[in-house]
Order: sequence, then structure tokens, then C-alpha cells
Amino acid sequence: MANDPEQPPQYTRYRARARLSPGRGEEDLREGRRAQAPNGARRGGRRGGGPRFGGGWRDLRAWSKPKRIALTLVSLVVAWLALSLVLFLISSHFERTPLPADVASVLDPAGYPLTSANNILVLGSDRRQQNSKEPGAETSGFGRSDTIMLIRTGGGHAARLSIPRDTIIEIPGHGLQKVNAAHEFGGPALSVSVIEHWLDIPINHVVEVNFENFPQLIDAMGGVTYSGGCIVSNLDGGSADGGFTLRLSAGTHHLDGKQALALARTRKNLCAPQETDIQREEHQQALFTDMKHQLLSPSSFLRLPWIAWHAPPAIISDMSGTELLGMFAALAATGTPPTRVLLPTGQTILPSGEEGLTISEEARRADVARFMSG
Repeated sequence: MANDPEQPPQYTRYRARARLSPGRGEEDLREGRRAQAPNGARRGGRRGGGPRFGGGWRDLRAWSKPKRIALTLVSLVVAWLALSLVLFLISSHFERTPLPADVASVLDPAGYPLTSANNILVLGSDRRQQNSKEPGAETSGFGRSDTIMLIRTGGGHAARLSIPRDTIIEIPGHGLQKVNAAHEFGGPALSVSVIEHWLDIPINHVVEVNFENFPQLIDAMGGVTYSGGCIVSNLDGGSADGGFTLRLSAGTHHLDGKQALALARTRKNLCAPQETDIQREEHQQALFTDMKHQLLSPSSFLRLPWIAWHAPPAIISDMSGTELLGMFAALAATGTPPTRVLLPTGQTILPSGEEGLTISEEARRADVARFMSG
């Protein structure tokens, strides 16, 4: 029907939805949903329950946040350890110097160093570096062994026994000599054979310290700490001959790589001329102990990739990279054994006029028995 032009137009009226008051939008919306919800429906719009819309999901996210942080930290730690492991194995393959081939024939077989007891002979040669300016310095050949230490580790064992380098023993083909001369005559292979026969124990592996790369390892660790009496010594002829002079007053000192090397190789302590080879062995064991403590410190974890890279070049060994890892893990897993030195019971004069130390068979057997039971 046509609209009557005399009548006013007709309009349909619609009621607008109530406006949300400022600051209460979410609350007003929930009130409207509750009003429209069918009977029996739970808050949140689900008959079976479940998380609420107001704060439930936010509460769940807040509750899982510590877990996410912990998972991230664990992932970073695992990645850091994996990186260090890969760097160690790569360095072991490309940067490590192998021992002479004849060493393998004189070693006794043993299980994996982490799970089985292993006797490891640690040697350090007094051979000078090629660029040494020390008059009369020996820069070729094997050199005499400045350091002679036995380590028993793996399978829960932990023992160390230092052998004074001036100890007199019988060296086949050379008669009575100082034990450190075996390395000069026949390298690590003859040292192993002589010490095995003399102590009547099996030697499973050899670790020879590469003094050229040893300072870099100590520096990668952040240095080591020495506590003791005054030490003044000249390494490779001292500073005057292009070497290094170590000066330490009595007390505690933090040593860098060059200082640690000088301490390990100190033969004559000018600050205490009365010291014997026994004190020298004790200094070396104290240095070895602090290296272990430093490796297990929290600060070393941050340095771990650098330590992993510099450790293999500082070691000359018959062990593979995985065996070296087993040895380090075994050393870290066990406590620190007491410092033990094969103590001499007398002195003698060699035909050359040199003075040497003698050890009775009874004393030797007693020290060896303690070492093997450690």
C-alpha cells in the first residue's frame, strides 16, 4: 500500500547494546556471557570445566616460565660441554704430538682409563727449546727427565708417587745411573722398561709434558695458585741468557703459564739452596693438585672450550683423544690423593763423581704397595 503523504513516515526502532564502561570492558563482557549462558554451564563457557578465561591461561604460562628458563639453561650447558668435547677431540687429532713408536711395545694393556685402574707414567724432559740462548743447552735428543711421577687412576683409584730424578738404579747397557738418565739414553720407552722392572709394577700409559705448549694451557685455565716458601730460579739460563727468572716471596701467588713452567722445572732454588730433589717433587705435586682444583672451579667452566683446545698440545702420549678424556674424567671424579715421594734411605757416589740417592728394597716395596692400593 502506498504511503499516505499526509501521514508522517514510520521508523523501526532498535535498542543499542549497553556500552562498555572504561576500564571494565573485560568484566562487563564476562557478565554478559554469564547472563546468556544456559543453565548448568560452568564459568568459562565449558560444561566440563577447564581453564578460566580471566586468569587461568595466564597462570599456566606464569607457572611454566621457570621451567622454560631451566630448560634453556640446561640446553646452553649441554651445548657448551659438547663444543668443548668436539674441540678437545679435534685438537687431539691435529695438534697432539705422538710418542715414538717403540713405546707401545713396552706398555701393559689395560681397560678404559675412566672405568679401569691404570698406571700412568708422567715425564717431563729437560730438553731446551730450539731458540734457547742458554750456554750449553741441550736442544736435541730426548733429554733427561726433569719430572718422573706415577699416577694411578680409573675405577675409583687415586694415587700419586713421585720418583726423585737423582735416584740411582741399574740401566741396562749403562750400569748404575740416575733414573732420569734413562730418558736421555732411550727416550720414554727405556724409562718405562727401567721403572717397570725396578718397581715391579705394570705401566699402562705414558704422558710426557710438552713444555713448549704447557704455558698456553695454564693461561687458558686462568693461571694456578702456589703457596709455599721463597723461590728464586733461572729457567733456561734465566733472563740474562734469554730464559726466564722466577722470583716468588714466601706466601701465596697466582702464577701465569711461564711462572708455572719455571716452578715445575726449578732444579736449584737460589732462595733456599738447602732444598733437595724431594722438595722439588713436592712442588710439582702441589702444582699438579692446584691444576686439578682450577679445572674443577666454576670459572674454568666458562673457559672450558679454550682449555679443551690447549690441553692436547701440552701432552705427548700414547693415548687417543677418547682415552685422554677418560683419564681426565677419572682424575676429576676422584679425590686428591696425598703427596707421596719415593723417599731415599741413603746416598752414594757414582764413578762419574756425581752424588745420587739410594732407596732400600724394603722402603721401595712399602711405597709401591701404598701406591697400588690407592
